[in-house]
Amino acid sequence: MNDLAPDTLRALQHTERERFINSHPQSMALARAAQQHYLFGVPLHWMRDWPSPATLFVAQAQGATLTCADGVHYADFCLGDTGAMFGHSPAPLAQAIAAQAARGLTCMLPATNAATVGEALSDTFDLPMWQMALSASDANRFVLRWARAITGRPQLLVFDGCYHGAVDDTLVDMDAVTGGTLPRSSVLGQVHNHAAFTRVVPFNDLAALEAALKQGDVACLLAEPALTNFGLVPPEPGYWAQARALCRTHGALFVCDETHTISTALGGYARDHGLEPDFMVIGKAVAGGLPCAVYGFTHAVAERMVQAKNAAPEGHSGIGTTLAGNALTLAALQASLEHLHTAANYAHMIDLATVLEQGLRGRIAAAEQPWTVTRLGARMELQFMPHTPRSVQDVRDHAQGELEALTHLFMLNRGVLLTPFHSMMLISPATTSDDVARLLAVFDELLVALKTPRVPQAPAHASRSA
Repeated sequence: MNDLAPDTLRALQHTERERFINSHPQSMALARAAQQHYLFGVPLHWMRDWPSPATLFVAQAQGATLTCADGVHYADFCLGDTGAMFGHSPAPLAQAIAAQAARGLTCMLPATNAATVGEALSDTFDLPMWQMALSASDANRFVLRWARAITGRPQLLVFDGCYHGAVDDTLVDMDAVTGGTLPRSSVLGQVHNHAAFTRVVPFNDLAALEAALKQGDVACLLAEPALTNFGLVPPEPGYWAQARALCRTHGALFVCDETHTISTALGGYARDHGLEPDFMVIGKAVAGGLPCAVYGFTHAVAERMVQAKNAAPEGHSGIGTTLAGNALTLAALQASLEHLHTAANYAHMIDLATVLEQGLRGRIAAAEQPWTVTRLGARMELQFMPHTPRSVQDVRDHAQGELEALTHLFMLNRGVLLTPFHSMMLISPATTSDDVARLLAVFDELLVALKTPRVPQAPAHASRSA
C-alpha cells in the first residue's frame, strides 16, 4: 500500500481546490448559472465527476488541446474518455460533417455512400456484415437481443467489473463470497431480475468461465478484450485463445466490445490478436466522436439473424432507432475510416504512448512508489498498486480514491487532463512530444509534493497556459 500520510493528501487537496477556484472564475460562474436549468448544473450528470470544485467549461477543443472558459490551455489526455481518440475535430472529419449538413441530415433511408462505408468497415475490422446504432450502449443492447434470438438461450455471461454502457443486463457485480450475480448498487430505478438472466465470472479465470458456459444456456459472452472500467486489466497470456475455444465448445457466441480497446492497434484488439469474434461492437471514437456505433458479425451469424427475423411476426423487433445510420453519421464514419483509422496514425499514437509509459515507469521507480503503469496500445493507466491487476477484485483491494482524486486535480491545475473516472491517458494522432513532456513534468511536481508535508496555504494562481 502507499505510505502517504492522510494529512498530506488532505492538505494538498485543499490547496489544489483553492487554486482551481482562484484561477477559473468563468467556469465557476458558468457552473452557478447552469444550476438554474440543468440537473446538477451540467447537461449530463457524469460531467460533474471531475474532482474539481466546479466542472470545467470548455470554450474550444482542437487536436489534443482543450481551452476552457477562462482561457487556460490543457494538454488533453482524456480525449472525451475515448470519444475524441483521434483528436478533437480533425480537419477531414469537420469538412465531411459540414459538407453533409448542407445536403441533408437524416431520411431513414440509406445514403449513396452506404456501400462504400460498409466495405471500409469490413476492411478495417475484418468482419463482413454490419449494422449501425447511435451509441455502443444501443449496439450492445441490440446485439444481446440478436444473440438470444438466434441461439434460443436466455443467459448473458459477463465479467465482474464489466462496462458495456447503459445495458440493464450488464449493470451487475459479482458477489465476492458466493460468486452469484448482484445488481450494481449505484444503478437507479432497478426492476430487472439480473440474477435470472445474467451470469458473472472473474476475468482471467478459465475455470470459472468454463463452469458458467457448460450449463448450456448462455447465449453469448459479452466482453472487452481487456477490462477498462476499473483502470486497465489486461488478459493473461493465452487466456483468450482458451476462452474462445470454450465458447465454441459450449455453443455460446462471443461478442467483443472494442469501444475502448480499438486503441490497441488498427482494427482493434480482436483483429490484432486473432480473436475471431462472432459479433464486434465499436462506439465512441469509431466516427471520430460524432454519436455513432457499429456492430459487425460473421456471414454465419448473419444467416441466423435473417432466419430469426423472417420467422418472427411482423412488427417492431426491439432492435434499432430512427436516427441510426443517418446520412450525417455515414459521412462522418466514412471520413473517419478513410483518414483517421490509418496505419500512420496508429504508429504515431503507439510510439508516443511507449515514450510516456517509459517516462512514467522510470519516475515511479526513482521515487520508490508502489505504483504501476499498464498500457494497451495508445491507452494506458496509472495504477496506484504495485503490480498489473489480474482481476477487478485486485483493483478494488488496492483502491486509493483520495490519491487518485488529488492526482487528477493537481494535473488539471497545471494544464494536463486525465480521464476523471480513473487515471487513464490516451494518445491521439495530434498529441505531440511536447504534450508528453508537459505531463511528465507535472508528474515530477506531483511526486515532489507527495514527499513534502503540507498544511493548507493561500491559493496559488494558475497561468493562462497552465
